[in-house]
Amino acid sequence: MSETTRNRLRIGDTAMTRRGFCRLFGSLGALAAAGELASAFGETGKQQLRVIAYNVYIATGWPKENRLAQVATSKGQMPGRFALELELYEPDILNFSESPKEPVVKEIAERLGMKYVYLPSGQNWPGAIMSRFEIVRSENCPVIGGQRPKDLFTRHWGMAEIRLPDGKTLVVHSAHLHPSDSQIRKREIAEMLRSMQTDLRANRSLLLIGDLNHTPETEEYKLWQQGGLLDTFAQVGEGVGTTFMADGLERRIDYVWAAGPIARQAVESKPLFQGAFRTNPADPQSFSLSDHLPQMAVFQLE
Repeated sequence: MSETTRNRLRIGDTAMTRRGFCRLFGSLGALAAAGELASAFGETGKQQLRVIAYNVYIATGWPKENRLAQVATSKGQMPGRFALELELYEPDILNFSESPKEPVVKEIAERLGMKYVYLPSGQNWPGAIMSRFEIVRSENCPVIGGQRPKDLFTRHWGMAEIRLPDGKTLVVHSAHLHPSDSQIRKREIAEMLRSMQTDLRANRSLLLIGDLNHTPETEEYKLWQQGGLLDTFAQVGEGVGTTFMADGLERRIDYVWAAGPIARQAVESKPLFQGAFRTNPADPQSFSLSDHLPQMAVFQLE
């Protein structure tokens, strides 16, 4: 057996170093010793599902012109920085809007112990879905009829079906809608809701996560509600919930929507306005990982 083979252990589809393996089980032991392991499954002992939607601004840091952000990018530190910060919140499912290239997504997914689906863009803003659980199937831009309209989904839209620990499956749609044209967004939403109809009518658990580029006061927001989806932040969140921008809060445009049985299981939903996700106003040299904040939702599984 080679030194490389001896020093690599495989869990699921993800390669892990021996040090990472020991660190993982050492961390679990520490949690158990502290009586915290059970809390990861909720107060009732039922497992929680933690979901994060995140526009990552191509993983170059914000502001991109910031000298330290450029240094971190040039030194190849950004995948590690993203993985370490996200790992603090123990996500089970994660989406990227304005995703970096696939090798960077792959590295972040491996660091988090996740499988991933890369979602090429209609133009130049790809996306990704990552999951700690098995990805049963996936499809990029699942338009009814199979043809992406040229002027729609110029950012990204894709779906993945994920098998949860209880054997049930969860349909996850990841999307980044048009940034400036509300009429195009409405057409994008109409196409997405058409694609979701089979699952919605079957009352399957379904999530829509991503940067939707509209606020709750808009007609676009009402279209999701009319389509049968529930905004988790409106259900269980507190305050305004602004997700954009990381260095000056302006708008709530990043969402975790839910439909089917999982929609009534949301227990927490909030933007992560903390740590490396935000800049430090007192330090002009500081930078955040992105210009958006991640939006996290937690579901108590039955």
